[in-house]
Amino acid sequence: MSIQTLPVADSQLQKIADKVYNGQRISDEEGLYLFEHGSLAFVGALANYIREQKHGNITYFNRNFHIEPTNACVYSCHFCSYSRLYAHRDEAWELSLEQMMDIVRKYDNEPVTEVHIVGGVHPKMNLEFFAELLRKIKAHRPDLHIKGFTAVELDYMFRKAKKTVREGLEYLKEAGLESLPGGGAEIFAPEIRKQICADKVDGQGWLHIHQTAHELGMQTNATMLFGHIEKFEHRIDHMRQLRELQDKTGGFNTFIPLKFRNKDNDMSHVPETSLIEDMRMYAIARIYLDNFPHIKAYWPMLGRQNAQLSLSFGVNDIDGTIDDTTKIYSMAGAEEQNPSMTTEELVNLIKQAKRRPVERGTLYNIIKDYGEASAVEVNIASLN
Repeated sequence: MSIQTLPVADSQLQKIADKVYNGQRISDEEGLYLFEHGSLAFVGALANYIREQKHGNITYFNRNFHIEPTNACVYSCHFCSYSRLYAHRDEAWELSLEQMMDIVRKYDNEPVTEVHIVGGVHPKMNLEFFAELLRKIKAHRPDLHIKGFTAVELDYMFRKAKKTVREGLEYLKEAGLESLPGGGAEIFAPEIRKQICADKVDGQGWLHIHQTAHELGMQTNATMLFGHIEKFEHRIDHMRQLRELQDKTGGFNTFIPLKFRNKDNDMSHVPETSLIEDMRMYAIARIYLDNFPHIKAYWPMLGRQNAQLSLSFGVNDIDGTIDDTTKIYSMAGAEEQNPSMTTEELVNLIKQAKRRPVERGTLYNIIKDYGEASAVEVNIASLN
């Protein structure tokens, strides 16, 4: 159903639809109203309209692999199923530089374009340790784009090295770091952050690290952890701060809503959101974040069919081929316990959703266009 023909009985929703159709920014109050009153069909139609205005039928993916240096961590985030407190390392892994380079060398004859490096905050894996890793990767494979380290990891590294954020980022950039992932943002609201991840860098610190990266010419991503103890107003507050920073710097590539999963963590008593609420979250993010070029869904976390569904709710990127060595997704209870897809499988998955697959680099340079979608249509009605 198109935005023009969608029947709207609610005058406030009609006003929001008119603003979207006319390319106008919605307010915080209107964003909150969408969460409280917007049906899945309504927000989906608006989000899909914006998505197709920005990207037509294109859905992006890339060929990437992950390095997870460790899951030992000095922090104890209550929602985390992945890390093990550094004091209890019997269930943890710690990779040496040579072990991480072995992972890189495994892809020597593969056309991957990105290595994504994230993990726990390990007190012995300091700034110099990771700078040396970056130098070794670049010396071995100069063309490989290195996207690495959440703001949480960077904050700890820089404070321990007694460097400012700018000094630390300049040092890592010189060593080979090219862009930052969006992890660690969680929810910026202090009253929520205090309950779920009180001991790590706060929202303002996260924003400062990303702003500084933008000022140094590095593009970054942004995330939000949703579906736990936060309220709708906290989601809007979080996205407002991202939208305001994007207005200043233009340095964010994509926004990734991350669904809270309750497997094997301190918040297992908190029920997970429904698939309908997940799709509403993607859609409202696309509507509200008018200055973000891309909205991404991680297919391993959603599962393949649900990732296809998200392409009708504002999402235009489903990440990459990844690799089955990544544990962050599977340990959190992701739908995909062995998250790896070949390029052919990803292309077919996108085409089955009646979208046009385009392989991209990390910074959205087009590597290959795989052509028009197939005639097979994903069943959006299965949401109801």
